[in-house]
This record gives sequence, C-alpha cells and structure tokens, in this order.
Amino acid sequence: MRLYLIGMPGAGKTTLGRGLAVAYEVPFVDLDEEIVRQENRSIPEIFATEGEAYFRQREAAVLREVIAQKEQMVLATGGGTPCFHNSLEVLLETGLTLYLEVPVEKLVSRILAVRNSRPLLANAPDASALIAQLTETLRLRHQFYTRAPLCCQAATCTVHAVRQLVAQYQASA
Repeated sequence: MRLYLIGMPGAGKTTLGRGLAVAYEVPFVDLDEEIVRQENRSIPEIFATEGEAYFRQREAAVLREVIAQKEQMVLATGGGTPCFHNSLEVLLETGLTLYLEVPVEKLVSRILAVRNSRPLLANAPDASALIAQLTETLRLRHQFYTRAPLCCQAATCTVHAVRQLVAQYQASA
C-alpha cells in the first residue's frame, strides 16, 4: 500500500503522515525532507541559489525515486508537488492519494510562526498578505488537489478517520 498526502503548506501532511505510517506499519517519507537530505541543504537555500524551477525538477525526480524504491509507504508531499511535471499523474497511478483540505484561515495560523522556512510564503509581511497569497495559491492548486480520490477536511482528519476513508474506498473499488 502506498498512501500519498497532498494539500497546501501547513495542512498537516507530515504530522498526519507520521501517525498513519505507524498505524499501517509502513515506512513514512516526507518528500521535502528527502530532498533536503539528497541536496544537503535546506529548501530555502535551494530556492535562493537555484530557483523554483530547479527545485520543482528535483522534487519530481526525488518523488519518482522514492516511489521506485518503496512498495509500501505513507508519503507526505510538498504543497506544490502535484502541480508540476505530471507528478499528480504519477501519484494517482502508483498509490492512493488523499487531499487534506484545510481552510486558508487555519493555514495562516499554522504558518505565521514558521513562514521563513517556506520560501514561497516568506515574503508575506503580515497575516493579511499571507491570507491573500495562500488564497491565490489555493485557487491555482485546487484543480490538482481535488483530483485525489480521497479528501479529508481538517477538522475531522485524524488517523482513525483516514483509515476509515481508505477502508471504505478499498471496499468499493
């Protein structure tokens, strides 16, 4: 079983993913952490020195490497992963994809304190600018996220709830 978590930055993909990996007794992979490990530098450093286009190419390549190496896993993707280089198609074809749907207001409260570690959000000077930026980003990414066969809304998205969603999906497939 491969379960892929997609959604906006701050949606909780890594936190939920770690719990799901324990529950399913499979490895957990955070795609951003794997990129950092392979590049031996932080994501903000990669963006600053190489730019977003380079990062997106590396992200797509590392995604494909991880999938080729692991038959079973829970994978937390980066927020933009499904939107570039046909990565969404790769996710949809090789595992079960879950969209963590979180309202922008909740994302802002989660991201404000750590936005400097998120290169695409670091330039927002205050909460209202961050809201505007996240709203626009979500508008652009929504078409990708909503193609996931499973969706879980933030308020009810627990390990138990996701396991029930997955079981219901597998029973109907």
